[in-house]
Amino acid sequence: MAQVNPTFEDIVNANKQYSHIFSLGDAAGVANLYTENGQFLLPNSDFVTGREALQSTLQTLMDSGIKSIQLETLEVEDYGDTATEVGKYILEGDGGTMLDNGKYVVIWKKEAGQWKLHRDIINSSVVD
Repeated sequence: MAQVNPTFEDIVNANKQYSHIFSLGDAAGVANLYTENGQFLLPNSDFVTGREALQSTLQTLMDSGIKSIQLETLEVEDYGDTATEVGKYILEGDGGTMLDNGKYVVIWKKEAGQWKLHRDIINSSVVD
């Protein structure tokens, strides 16, 4: 069972916002949910660092057919203005077709009272 604390709820709400903005096809809006020097660590890829690179990568993912992201927060540990999250994701295409599922770890940083993704790493659970 997932722990429940105020930071846990804040992260769950931030993830709902992430999923919503992604479903709108707004790569710039999703990139703005990351810190200025945020990083996305995709499998079989280099570091994607900074909002401009994040926006470009997110747009590429959207253009590849990913229409929505479902995020399930399993655990959050709070360290003041930093938190870690462990969870599961599902990537969906047209009509809710599952394209990928896996797990993730995010390091969050609080900036101006808002939690922002700082380091975001995903790992597919799909076996080829």
